[in-house]
This record gives sequence, C-alpha cells and structure tokens, in this order.
Amino acid sequence: MAKSKVIITCAVTGAIHTPTMSPHLPLTPEAIAQQAIDAAKAGAAILHLHARNPEDGRPSADPELFAKFLGPIRDATDAVINITSGGSTKMTLEERLAPPLRFKPEMASLNMGSMNFSIHPVASKIKAWKHPWEQAYVEGTEDIIFRNTFRDIRHILRELGDGCGTRFEFECYDVGHLYNLAHFVDAGLVKPPFFIQTIFGILGGIGPDPQCVTFMRDSANRLFGDDYQWSVLAAGRHQMPLLTQAAVMGANVRVGLEDSLYLGRGELAPDNASQVSKIRRILAELGLEVATPDEARAMLKLKGAKEVGF
Repeated sequence: MAKSKVIITCAVTGAIHTPTMSPHLPLTPEAIAQQAIDAAKAGAAILHLHARNPEDGRPSADPELFAKFLGPIRDATDAVINITSGGSTKMTLEERLAPPLRFKPEMASLNMGSMNFSIHPVASKIKAWKHPWEQAYVEGTEDIIFRNTFRDIRHILRELGDGCGTRFEFECYDVGHLYNLAHFVDAGLVKPPFFIQTIFGILGGIGPDPQCVTFMRDSANRLFGDDYQWSVLAAGRHQMPLLTQAAVMGANVRVGLEDSLYLGRGELAPDNASQVSKIRRILAELGLEVATPDEARAMLKLKGAKEVGF
C-alpha cells in the first residue's frame, strides 16, 4: 500500500443530491463537463462521472447524455475518467451498465454489496422543491435496497473488467464489503492493485467516526496487505475532517458534489473545483504531494486513455 503521492478523485454530480439542495450541482452535460474540467485543472487526477437529465436534474443512465460530456472532458484534460456502474439506487443493473459498457473507460465504480442507502431524513428539512420528482425520490430512499448481489458483482467484473479492460474503484460502505472483495480476490476474479474506496457517513453504511476510518484501514491491511491503494470519501460535513485524518494515515482522497454540497460550515461549495482546491491545500500543509493523472495510471495499472471507447 506504500505510495509516494496522493490521488485526488472528484465525484462531480452523483445521483443522490437533487437540484433543490444546491444551485451549484451540475445538471446539464455542458455544466458537468465544465465542472469536471475545472476540477482536473485544480488537481483531480480521477473524475468520477454520472449523468443527469438536463431538463429536471434527475439521475440518468442514458449513454447519449454521457457522450455529450465525455468527449469535451477528454479533449480538455488528461484526467482518468471513471464512469459509474452504480447509477442510482432505482436503476436496473442493465441500465447502470449501459454507459460503461459502451464507452469502456479506464475506470468504473463497483459497489461491493447490497445495502440500505438512504438520505430520507433530509426531506423533512426542505419546504419547497424545484421539481416534482425530487421529494418522492428523496423520501423513497427510506424503502430502497441498493442491490449489488454476488452475481451482479461477478457479472460486472467479467463483462466490464475482463471484457473491456476497465479497472475498478471498489466502493466499500462497510467492513463486510471488504470481505466481499476478498471473496472475489480469492476466486481469482480481481487482480491487484486494488483501488479501494472506503466510504463513511452514508445512512445504511459505516459511520463517520475517526475510529471507523482506522478500523476499515486495519481490516483492508489484514485482507489485502500491500496489494491495494486506499482511498477515503466521507459524506456531507464529515468530508474534509475525515479526509484530513485519512491522508495523514496514508490514504488517497475523494471530494466532489456527489459526496458533499458544502465547502465549509454553512457554506455551499460554488463548484467541484473549490473542494479539490481545498483538499489540495490541506495535503500541501501536511507535506503531501498530489499525483498527476499519469502517476495515478501507473499506481493503479490502468490501460491508458488511448484504450477507451470515446
């Protein structure tokens, strides 16, 4: 797990926050492209991307929407493009896989277990919604299971991994997800180095406590030894404090409006680049260097930007 530089991932829009929650959440292909490009210029080596319906901001798995921002991002940056395979909790596996299977990116996310994944308490704090779909979508997360069965995961590993040469950001929301990954490693379906994204503060997953960060790190060390690159994301107000802790412990870091809409206490982030710039300043104060996209490619043994399908 030893490394010399820190990989910053930026998750630009996601599928959980809604337009009412922040006017700065990028929704159109043009806005997603521009915020992604700016995040890369600010220091993000990896860009984790979802699509939105530009009319009302709802999450979309339409490959045509992805096509509208993938090209501009590729042309303007050398960042590693990471396309979601998680989509949203309401999408079928076929819908979720349509974009990455078409575009064959260097990286894709891969959720490592089925789980409750909820933000329904947020709904009670919002009095007026911009779009009719939002309230039901947010409240509905109270009764949603985010499906990622062993068969689903194996299918993604074979079709997208083996079939397209795509490597994965293994998203682990709890310690059991690390053991799920170890199962696939033992089965020979995943080869090192593993890029393990440990996630804290999602209702339904492990909590945002400093002790949990240490526990997940120690569990990953026990399971994977030196065969992985560790990264951390934390939801909402926990983002910067836990990323700072994790960076001191040797982690890579993930920021972005998918994970938190804020830059500081009570201050909405004006864009993704502002979060990238903030964590980069923190890393610099800690004496840590930021990895370039090509350095990230080497650390993760990616196939290279010339081998993608867009």
